[in-house]
Amino acid sequence: MTSEITLLEAVTLALDYEMGRDQNVVLLGEDIGANGGVFRATQGLKEKYGFKRVMDTPLAEALIAGTAVGMATQGLRPVAEFQFQGFVFPAMEHIVCHAARMRNRTRGRLTCPLVYRAPFGGGIHAPEHHSESVEALFAHTPGLQVVIPSSPQRAYGLLLGAIRSDDPVMFFEPKRIYRTVKSTVINNGVALPLGRSFVLRKGRDVTMVTWGACVVEALQAATHLAAENIDVEVIDLASIKPLDMGTVLRSVEKTGRLLVVHEAVKTCGVGAEIVSRVAEQAMCLLKAPPSRLTGMDTIMPYAKNEAYNLIATEDIVLKVRALMENWQ
Repeated sequence: MTSEITLLEAVTLALDYEMGRDQNVVLLGEDIGANGGVFRATQGLKEKYGFKRVMDTPLAEALIAGTAVGMATQGLRPVAEFQFQGFVFPAMEHIVCHAARMRNRTRGRLTCPLVYRAPFGGGIHAPEHHSESVEALFAHTPGLQVVIPSSPQRAYGLLLGAIRSDDPVMFFEPKRIYRTVKSTVINNGVALPLGRSFVLRKGRDVTMVTWGACVVEALQAATHLAAENIDVEVIDLASIKPLDMGTVLRSVEKTGRLLVVHEAVKTCGVGAEIVSRVAEQAMCLLKAPPSRLTGMDTIMPYAKNEAYNLIATEDIVLKVRALMENWQ
């Protein structure tokens, strides 16, 4: 069956498919059963699979994370939802100290096949903890995989891949484009591999690496710049960890210029890691210093000032022009 659906609907579709395929897949989180979650990503699944497989939990993120670890080590494949990425901090001990270390701690005797889902990022005029982008915290943790889809197709395929992984996955969904980006999704159960990026647009002049909601502005900027005869190659990183540096390096070899765009804060962000690796492995290929365009080093502002912190298409256009004009 094919249909044009939103990113949010693609998440629901993937959960439904995998729960039907594998009875060990269970869901847990705050209000995910009766209400379908804060964004309705699990709507209808409790009615279809029952309360033993779609479990409403107390408002306790540490409990959700810890329970999921226990389930995962005993044969289940839990998908645990945090209402927002910024609510994850009470659960960090279970995620970092137990889920991420289980395979190493038991010398492979136990694995931890679980997924922690959470909407993240700004753009919906929500308070600070509802709008954070802290993917770098988890990318820094050995044992965790970090995945961020940017379209319905990738949300569907990557979530299937995450659920089928034998190691824990942090699956962050950019809520700003939950309902604004639509595309055709084939509900065939084909998973996308984790740890691979996607070249969304070929180009010869500049390599632009981004992920999540910023992919929308990146593609818009690339279209605008094409009218100025600046050809931008756009790469959707998709997998924050492990990083697919092979795709990035091959692109930089062709273009000689790199711009990394992300909504998260600049200091110690994932963009710094990408720029560093390119500098280490491909410095001789560069025609210009690698550059970043990021969110500000500040807490996400409230609604009236949120737009100042978010990256607009015009910001990307100006940054690319500077790369081209100053480093011919």
